[in-house]
Amino acid sequence: MRILLPALLALFAVTSASAADSYRFDTVHSQVQFRVSHLGFSESEGEFHDLRGGFRFDRDDWSKSSCDVTIGIASLDLDDEAWNRKLLESDWFDGARHPDMRFRCLQVTQKDEHHGRIDGELTLRGITRPVSLDLQFNRAAIHKYSLKYTAGFSATTMIRRSDYGMHKYIPEIGDEIAIRLDIEGQREGAKRERKK
Repeated sequence: MRILLPALLALFAVTSASAADSYRFDTVHSQVQFRVSHLGFSESEGEFHDLRGGFRFDRDDWSKSSCDVTIGIASLDLDDEAWNRKLLESDWFDGARHPDMRFRCLQVTQKDEHHGRIDGELTLRGITRPVSLDLQFNRAAIHKYSLKYTAGFSATTMIRRSDYGMHKYIPEIGDEIAIRLDIEGQREGAKRERKK
């Protein structure tokens, strides 16, 4: 027993050290934005404010990372109340029947110290399609003001709204939607300190 117990404790320490940390979204400092061509005159921009869920991240082995994100459709913000209401209608996001969209990470691949790729699936208007995002790891450290260990990322991708049943006004209003996410997460629980 005197030999077995230290061995078990050592195994537990190794397992804990290699596990991905869990983070909850800091919704004040996280943004989900999209851009779409408006009759070729400009790129109209919108944002969703209701971001729920979190992610797991292992700085030493990104393949152990994961995420599960839910976004409330009613939080759509186009800087105009009339357009907000219009895009919640059935021809567009159909917010009454599909109040949430969801993105699940299926695989995270690291390319270098700060860049990688997320392969996952996006469910929007009840339709699920594969989506890949280019991922940038910005920083992980103790936050200067909150004093919470925080990790920050940026990610971009392009989807077609027609893949999710939104065909109205194509091509006058663009089919391709550019998406950008800027995410900060606060680590949950009392975890080991990390290098900056």
